[in-house]
Amino acid sequence: MSTPRALSPAAPAAPAVFVDDLSVHGDAPAVLTAGGELTYRELDRRVADTAERLGSPRRLVAVEAANTVGALVAYLAALRGRHPVVLLPPGADGRARRVVEAYDPDVVMEAGSEWAVEARRPRSGHELHPDLALLLSTSGTTGTAKLVRLSRRNLQANADAIGAYLGLTPADRAPTTLPMPYCYGLSVINSYLSAGACLVLTDLSVVDRCFWDLFRMTGATSLAGVPYTFELLDRVGFDEMALPTLRYVTQAGGRLAPDQVRRYAALGERDGWEFFVMYGQTEATARMAYLPPALAGRYPEAIGIPVPGGAFRLEPFGDHGAGPDGGEVGELVYTGPNVMLGYAEGPADLALGRTVDELWTGDVARRNDAGFYEVIGRRSRFVKPFGLRVDLDELERLVSLAGVAGLCAGDDQRIVVAVQGRGHAAVIARLISDHCGLPASRVAVAEVDELPRLANGKPDYPAVSHLAPPPAPAHPEGGAGGDNREVGYTADDREAAIRSLYAEVIGRPVADDESFVAAGGDSLSYVELSLGLEHILGSLPADWHTRPLGDLLVTTPAPRRLISRVETSVVLRALSILLVVASHTGLWQVRGGAHILVGVAGFNFAQFRLGAVGGLWRSIARIAVPSMAWIGLAAAVGSQLQWRHVFLVNHLLGGADSRVAYWFIESIVTILAGLAAMLAIPAVRRHERRHPFGTALTVAVVGLAARLDLFGELASHHGTSQPETVLWLFALGWAGAVATTARQRLVVSLLLLPGLWGYWGAQPLREVIVGGGMLLLLWVPTLPIPRPLNRIVGAVAGMSLALYLTHWQVYPPLLRGFGSPAAFAGSLAVGLLAWLLCGRLARQLSMRRA
Repeated sequence: MSTPRALSPAAPAAPAVFVDDLSVHGDAPAVLTAGGELTYRELDRRVADTAERLGSPRRLVAVEAANTVGALVAYLAALRGRHPVVLLPPGADGRARRVVEAYDPDVVMEAGSEWAVEARRPRSGHELHPDLALLLSTSGTTGTAKLVRLSRRNLQANADAIGAYLGLTPADRAPTTLPMPYCYGLSVINSYLSAGACLVLTDLSVVDRCFWDLFRMTGATSLAGVPYTFELLDRVGFDEMALPTLRYVTQAGGRLAPDQVRRYAALGERDGWEFFVMYGQTEATARMAYLPPALAGRYPEAIGIPVPGGAFRLEPFGDHGAGPDGGEVGELVYTGPNVMLGYAEGPADLALGRTVDELWTGDVARRNDAGFYEVIGRRSRFVKPFGLRVDLDELERLVSLAGVAGLCAGDDQRIVVAVQGRGHAAVIARLISDHCGLPASRVAVAEVDELPRLANGKPDYPAVSHLAPPPAPAHPEGGAGGDNREVGYTADDREAAIRSLYAEVIGRPVADDESFVAAGGDSLSYVELSLGLEHILGSLPADWHTRPLGDLLVTTPAPRRLISRVETSVVLRALSILLVVASHTGLWQVRGGAHILVGVAGFNFAQFRLGAVGGLWRSIARIAVPSMAWIGLAAAVGSQLQWRHVFLVNHLLGGADSRVAYWFIESIVTILAGLAAMLAIPAVRRHERRHPFGTALTVAVVGLAARLDLFGELASHHGTSQPETVLWLFALGWAGAVATTARQRLVVSLLLLPGLWGYWGAQPLREVIVGGGMLLLLWVPTLPIPRPLNRIVGAVAGMSLALYLTHWQVYPPLLRGFGSPAAFAGSLAVGLLAWLLCGRLARQLSMRRA
C-alpha cells in the first residue's frame, strides 16, 4: 500500500486550549467520583506534575484509558506536554496488545496497584509530526493497527462545536457512561473540560442501582449512550425515574430505531429534558451532525444538521458506483476543522502531516424536504454493534485466512457468518469475537453446504443475515458444572468456564457488558452462579451481580484458601431450609427456619428487582409454576391437598382446620404479586426508585401494623403463616438490603423487636433464632465457610425451593417406617434430584427460547 501524500508542510503544533490552563476555572469542580471532588485548580496541578514527569522531548505515549482520575490526568498531561498519545482499552485487552506491538510507544502509562509510567526510551524512536496529538482506533474498529491521526486543532474545534449546540455551562455535570478510548466517550470529556463543566467519573453500568444513586448525589445533568445503552435503560425503567437535575440525553454510536427516537423525545418533553440524536465518526474527532431536540419527534430518521463549523455535501455516485435513483441522494461528505489529519497504519505514518481535507463517510444519505440529512445505507460494508465499527469485508478476509470459506453479514445488533462445511462454527465464532472485541453472544455462525449466492454468482448477503442461529456457548471439557470451575486454569479456559456458567444459569449467552441483574438473574439463579464463580475466581466482590460480565472475565483469580467468605443470605438460606426439614422430620425441634427464609426473600427482592416490573412477574412465575405443578401432582395422587392449595389461595379460602403445609410459598407469591401490582403504578414506581429505603420501611411499618392486629381481626387462624402477618419480615429484609448507612440498618434492627415479641406465644427460642438470623442478614455481609463445604452450602441453598416443595410428601412414610434420620436423608435426596431435573429442564427451555 502506498504512503498517503501530505497535503500541507509541517507546521508548528496548534495548542489544545482546554488542556493548557485548566486552572482558569479556579476552584470549580472538575471531577467528581464516589470518593470525593477534584477542583480545576487541583486537576491542573496534577496534570502539570505528570507532564513534567514525562519531560520535554516529544515521545509517543500510550495510556491505558479507564474512567479513572489517574487515566484522565495521564491523557491530559500527554496533551499538555505536546506528546502524541494513543488511548488503549483498560486491562489485558488483545486489541491494546496489537496496537502496542505495532506502534512501539516510547512511554506506556497504565494502572496497577498505583499509576505506573514505563519510559522505554528517553527520546522518541519515531519521527512525530508537529501537528500530531492523538491516535484513536476507529470507533473500536476490528482490532487492526489502523488508527486515526488527530491534531490539537481537531480536538478543540470539536469540543467547541459540541459545547455550542448543547449549550454547555460550568453548571453541567456528565457521568462517564462510555469508555474513554471510544471517540464518543472522549468527546464528552473534552467538551466538558473545555466548557469548565464537571465530569462524574465512574465505570458503573446504567443497570446498577449505585449508578443512579451517584447520578442523583452528584446532580448530574446529562446522560450519553449508544443504542445498546437505551436497551439497558428500558430494562431498568428509566422512563419512571425521578431525575430532577437531568437537562439533556445524547445518543450516537449507531442508528437508533425511529420509534425509539420518538419515544425518548416524548419522554424528554414530558420530564423536562432534551433528547439530542447525533451522528459522527472517529475520523471527525467524534461529532459531525445533531438533530435539534424540538424536531426529533417529527424527523426521527434524520441525523440532523452539521455541527457549528462543519458542512455536508452529497457526492453523486457516478464513477464511485451505482447508487439509489432519483432525489438528492449520494455519499455523504463532510468538511470542517474537526476532520482528521489522516490514517496511520504503522509507525512510519506518524511523521505524516495532513493527508485528507474532507471526510468521505461511506454513508449513503439523502436530504429531506426540511433540509435534514438522513443516512439510508452504506457504500462500504460497515456495521456498528455496540458502537464498534466493524468492516464485514475484513472479517471475510479473516475467515479466509483461517482456511474456511465464509460470507459475513450483519447489522448494528450482531454479526452473522455463513461458513461452508461442518465443524468450524465454534472456532470462527471465537476468532471473530476476539478480533472485534465483541461479546460472543453478538456473533452468530451458521454452517451450510453451499454459501448463499445470487443468480449472477455474487454473495447473497440478505440470505446470510436470515441464517442467524444463536451461537452456542463454548463449554470447556466437563461442562460448566464440572470440575473445571477451579482457580489455576489458563486465562482462556477460565474465560470459557465463566461464559459457559453464565449461559447455563441464565439460559442464554450473556453479553460482556451485561451484568447478572441486567441479564435477568434472580435469587433462584444467584446462588448457583455465585458459588460457581467463586470456584473459578477464588473470591467475588460484593457487587459482582451488578458488574458487567466483561469485568469478571479480566478479574485476577484470588489465591485459594482453606476458609472462604460466602454471602450471608446464601448461608442463611441453606441453614434455614435444613432447620425446616429437620424440625418436620423430628430430627431436632429447632424452629424458625421458614420465617428466616421470608426475610431472605425480601433481601433478595431488593437485590434483583433492578429491571422493569415484567422481570418481577417472571421471578414470581419461577416460584409459582413449579410449586403449582408439584402440589397439583400431589393432590392428584390422593393427598389431602385440594385445588385451593394447588392455586396457592388456601390462605384466602381455607378454614382454620385446613392444611397450611405450603403457607410459605403462598405468602411469598402473594407478597411479590402485590408489590408487582403496586410498582406497576408509575407514581409509586418513581417514588420507590427515588426513595428505596423509605418505601421499604413504609411497607414494613404497614406489615408490622397487620402483624400487631392494629387493623382489626385480620388473622382469624394461622396467625403467623399468612401473607399479611409475615409481610413485616419480608419488608425488613428488603429495607436491610437497600440500607446504605449504619443508622438505617439500626432502624431496621429496632423494628424487629415489636414484630418478634410474643409472635409465637411461649416459644422464645424461636423468636431468638429468627431475630439472630435477621440481624446476621442486616449486619454481616459474608460468613467464613471452610472451602470444602462451599459446594454443599451452595447446593442446599440452591435446592431450597425444591426441597421445601417435595419434603412434605417424602418424609411421612419414611418417618413411619424408618425413623427421623431416614426421613431427613430421604427428603434431602429427593429434593436434590428434583432440583437437578427442574434446573436442567428450565435451562433447556431458556436456551431454546434464546
